[in-house]
Amino acid sequence: MQSNSWQHRQRWGLLRLQVIGQLLASPPEAGALQAALTALAQSTWRHPLTGADVRFGFSTIERWYLRRHVARMFGEPRDDPPAPPLPDPAEPDAPALDRAARLLAGSARPVLLIGSQAVEPSTADDLAQAISRLGMPTYLSGMGRGLLGRRHPLLLRHRRREALREADLVVLAGVPCDFRLDYGRHLGRATVVSLNLSPAEARLNRRPAVAVIGHPGRALIALAARAADPDRATAWRAACRERDEGREREIGEQAAVAGTQVNPLALVRAIEDVAAEDSVFVLDGGDFAATASYVVAPRGPLRHLDPGVFGTLGVGGGFALGAAVARPGAEVWILYGDGAAAYSLAEFDTFTRHGIPVIAVVGTDASWAQIAREQVSALGDDVATVLRASDYHVAAEGYGGEGILVRRDDEIADALTRARAAAASGRAVLVNVLLDRSEFRRGSISM
Repeated sequence: MQSNSWQHRQRWGLLRLQVIGQLLASPPEAGALQAALTALAQSTWRHPLTGADVRFGFSTIERWYLRRHVARMFGEPRDDPPAPPLPDPAEPDAPALDRAARLLAGSARPVLLIGSQAVEPSTADDLAQAISRLGMPTYLSGMGRGLLGRRHPLLLRHRRREALREADLVVLAGVPCDFRLDYGRHLGRATVVSLNLSPAEARLNRRPAVAVIGHPGRALIALAARAADPDRATAWRAACRERDEGREREIGEQAAVAGTQVNPLALVRAIEDVAAEDSVFVLDGGDFAATASYVVAPRGPLRHLDPGVFGTLGVGGGFALGAAVARPGAEVWILYGDGAAAYSLAEFDTFTRHGIPVIAVVGTDASWAQIAREQVSALGDDVATVLRASDYHVAAEGYGGEGILVRRDDEIADALTRARAAAASGRAVLVNVLLDRSEFRRGSISM
């Protein structure tokens, strides 16, 4: 009897959600609620127990809606039915994959872009092998970073815009044509194949020649089975590689320029050189974190975390805590911008109490630099972008961690050695680095 009663409540709960769900998802504008409720009261629904057609009065639907709306606003407990399990991502459409394979076979200058959507822990290795078989110059973003390790022959990190403008085919694997691709304009006149879980995102701002709706990682694996060619477009790949290596040389030259404090490029190149092969990198910041993304290479799949496409600052402490627990023994780095650091600096208390030996590096330029660069250029005013060069290392010590201050380039190597030794001994450590201002990222969007 109790079981039947629970099932009845669950069915009624699902029906109520079916009736008012659209209103909850998109609340009507001011003055439009009565008309929306009237329309629902005139609709016919299926009784959850008998299956017969049934209507509900205006006042009943209004009560259901207001109760749920108020509960969502003020956190009152509800007896909602349990959420249904998430469905498996759709398998990619075979005919669409066949069309994509034909386009790839006829391409002389293909480029592959891979985003977070494409990566699953269970298939990351298979996906990396599929990319190798496809033979396309490849750029990784978001959670896709690290998928090919540090030095895969197909992996490119620089001059993406130029490669896209010269490409005759661009395959977007879980990457929408949003602001990061200038709403599709970066793709020039290339033919576009979009692999995406969402039909809307697959066609966002730029209609592809082929849209393969389904899990993009699985779609790439299936595409490799149809169109494998590890030696594809060798001259095009060589041209992309030469351009990428040229940018690396430019970064090396810029990193060697000495200033009054620390060159941010010299700092991130030093981190890249000394970080362990099992490292997990957590980026939390704007300008400094994005600078690091050009230089610090994730060592393998699922070893990179960042604030995401919308720059949600403050994720550093929590992400690092989760990464350290998920990968015990791994070297876990947080690369903080000083604007972002304060959001989760208090997690050093958690790190200390639970023996989580995180290495945090704060790039302190006393500025919301990513905002200031464009704001000052456009408006001639740095209002609300100026910060203090705070003693973040002292705050970490107050929470029980170890703090290190770096003022000049020649102090970087010793500081990182001390930081890694402290982490190896089980202590959380924060390296506060006073940075010179840099124009390295002028005009860039790095997400």
